Amino acid sequence: MPTTLHTSELPGLELLHRGKVRDVYVLPGNRLLMVASDRLSAFDVVLPDPIPGKGEMLCQISNFWFAKTAHLLPNHLTGEDVAAVLPDGVDPALYARRSVVTRRLKPLPVEAIARGYLIGSGWKDYQRSGSLCGIRLPAGLQQAARLPEPIFTPSTKAAVGDHDENVSFDAVVRAIGGDLAEQVRVATLQVYRFAASLAAERGIIIADTKLEFGLDEAGQLQVMDEMLTPDSSRFWPASEYREGISPPSYDKQFVRDYLETLDWNKSAPGPRIPAEVIEGTRQRYAEALKRLAGIELD
Repeated sequence: MPTTLHTSELPGLELLHRGKVRDVYVLPGNRLLMVASDRLSAFDVVLPDPIPGKGEMLCQISNFWFAKTAHLLPNHLTGEDVAAVLPDGVDPALYARRSVVTRRLKPLPVEAIARGYLIGSGWKDYQRSGSLCGIRLPAGLQQAARLPEPIFTPSTKAAVGDHDENVSFDAVVRAIGGDLAEQVRVATLQVYRFAASLAAERGIIIADTKLEFGLDEAGQLQVMDEMLTPDSSRFWPASEYREGISPPSYDKQFVRDYLETLDWNKSAPGPRIPAEVIEGTRQRYAEALKRLAGIELD
């Protein structure tokens, strides 16, 4: 059965970072233990109610994609057994399916986003300016329209409680240098095209996805954190897709759509989430995991 974990507690391990979803601990040998909690963030605010089993589902679908894309670029996974690095007295069952041991990389200060469809903040930017991250798009596109080709639309990497902001490719060049920025753009679009093709065979449209990258000690680019999850991507059932609406989805857009009905300024603290929205979100994450990776955790 899936477990529920809002906040990890691992006595004896140094907590390096508690993010919106993941808790990261320091391990010897330049390694990290990354724990995916059941916390849910929306509009860059961590909501008070967890989604039971969400962290397990995120971790399992990330591991699926890390394996599927290993031929495209390296990733941060070491493949080591999580139970072997847990402190004495900690129940391994609570952490086994939601945690990974990783190499400790130097993270790049950019959210690498690939978009194949016009939705979310990209749709709002297009309505205002006809452009997205400095890329001029054709006139007359509707919400959820398929773009002529996938585009790289980076954003800033906000701290917990702050909002990411779409930026131009030139801003990425200024932040990390031209050669590295181009590597990130090429890798992001390559991963997106590969994943979108695989997902299409399983009846799912990947509208967009966000990747994070880091450098190892040799300066090699690696993908890290999570990969093509319902937290970092928009998954639409192909059978229900149409332009002009926010399509039904297997991701946290279900929660975003609920939050948009509230009188909330999208700043912390976040509002409580009704039980039916929590369960509906859990079901959508589970469906994505089942359809994409063939994995059921119930």
